[in-house]
Amino acid sequence: MSAGPESTHVSSLGKGDSLHQQVLASFPLCDMTEEDLTQNPQFCKLLATLAQHVDQTGLTVSLKAELDKAEQKLQTQRCHWLRSESLHRGLQEMIQDHCVRKHHAVVPPDQNMFYETMEKCLLVAQCVRQLDASSTTSQDQPSVLGLNTQQVMELMPLEKNVQRMKQSLPRELEKHLKKKCLNLLSYYQPEWENESEGLKNTKLSHLSVQMDKEKKRAESLRETCRENTILLQRQTQLYLSELIKCIQLLQSLILDHRLKIQTDLDRKKLDYFEGKCELVLQKIKAEMIEIQLDTYTADSISAHRKMREKLELELKAYQVEKQSVELKLASFEILGKEFETLAEEYCRLRQEIEMKNWALKEFTQYNDK
Repeated sequence: MSAGPESTHVSSLGKGDSLHQQVLASFPLCDMTEEDLTQNPQFCKLLATLAQHVDQTGLTVSLKAELDKAEQKLQTQRCHWLRSESLHRGLQEMIQDHCVRKHHAVVPPDQNMFYETMEKCLLVAQCVRQLDASSTTSQDQPSVLGLNTQQVMELMPLEKNVQRMKQSLPRELEKHLKKKCLNLLSYYQPEWENESEGLKNTKLSHLSVQMDKEKKRAESLRETCRENTILLQRQTQLYLSELIKCIQLLQSLILDHRLKIQTDLDRKKLDYFEGKCELVLQKIKAEMIEIQLDTYTADSISAHRKMREKLELELKAYQVEKQSVELKLASFEILGKEFETLAEEYCRLRQEIEMKNWALKEFTQYNDK
């Protein structure tokens, strides 16, 4: 029967897209999208009910109240500590400035006494704080160097010097703080550096307000930046999810298109390979014809060379025979009929030599062509 109040809480948040937006706004640190809530309606209702009991960081209402109370107490203690720490550092800065001035100019004796007394008081107070046992430590704990608070307090300056220092301290501290404020004003607004002291004092009275406004503005910008970062992360997730869907759809379209045109692609590839094979075959035939021509040319040149050599050898043989016949003719000119027989044989040999010379000449001209 407890479902009634829960359903009342859920219905008070909204329905549909309004409910999803409110759930996402209630849990900004969770990595969720509207699609997740739509696919898991029961989980969405659970988160809507849980949003009535926790804040955006996941803390319950009671725990958030205790945390705020503890933070407020911590803030108060922090303010007290910062006040005392700022005062202590300001006094140390005054002492350091005095040491610097003392090395560069002559300082009056009363100022030397003032700063020496203040420095001793700060050192003694610091040592006493180190020796003072807190309530969380055991009282039997050994002291530092065997000293106690009373022994350290004996190192304090004379009482009259301390009183005189206390009387002058507010005035000197005010001068130091005013100087620091003017330096801060010159850094924050350099155009006021050359203005009169009255205008600077007027500006100083509003400096804290302006700094507070700047601080709040910076915090607001930081919060806006954080919200924009969360929004950007959500939008990036949505964009990536939509992009993945588009990629899947595109892949399916590409696959369908590829299956439809696969036949045309195969036919075009087949035609391409057939044409390529035909070109290769034609190239091979041309190369074979060229090789045959080269072989034939080489064989014909070799045959012609052999024939020429043969004709040259026969020509030399007939020339030798001619010379032999001429010698015989010269030796047998005195003979009658026998000389005629030799003359006829000489004419026959001469005709054969002329025929060989003609054949050799024709063969040489043919080879030159």
